[in-house]
Amino acid sequence: MTEQLINAGSEVVLHFDLKLQDGSAADSTRVNGKPAKLVIGDGSLTANFEACLMGLKEGDKKSFTLAPEDAFGLPNPDNIHHFDRSRFSADAPAKEGMIIAFTQPGGVEIPGIVRSVAGDSVTVDFNHPLAGQTVTFDVEILKVGQGA
Repeated sequence: MTEQLINAGSEVVLHFDLKLQDGSAADSTRVNGKPAKLVIGDGSLTANFEACLMGLKEGDKKSFTLAPEDAFGLPNPDNIHHFDRSRFSADAPAKEGMIIAFTQPGGVEIPGIVRSVAGDSVTVDFNHPLAGQTVTFDVEILKVGQGA
């Protein structure tokens, strides 16, 4: 049996460690011992991340660094919103650094990070927490199969 190389439509099981430029860990599948499972081309990864995985096979390990626009994107000023403090309950007052789930029309929840609380104004950032960051992925390919 020939080894399968990762290509469009491949189902891939992998471990990854995600680090920021300063070397600090941002995320890792190894912490809980649960590898990530994904299908190349399903839209869950950026094209540049997928391109870095192409041609790898089971057992391969690779490290690659992605610029912000190739990873989680650049911060979008349109994703920063100001709310009146009265919209937050006494049970869950807005505090800087908190991550709060906001329900959009249609019932979809999106997380926002409270960036500042000043007077009656609360500034909430709906950008991905890693937007604007250059990140390094260390990946280990555990399994490569063909997607459905």
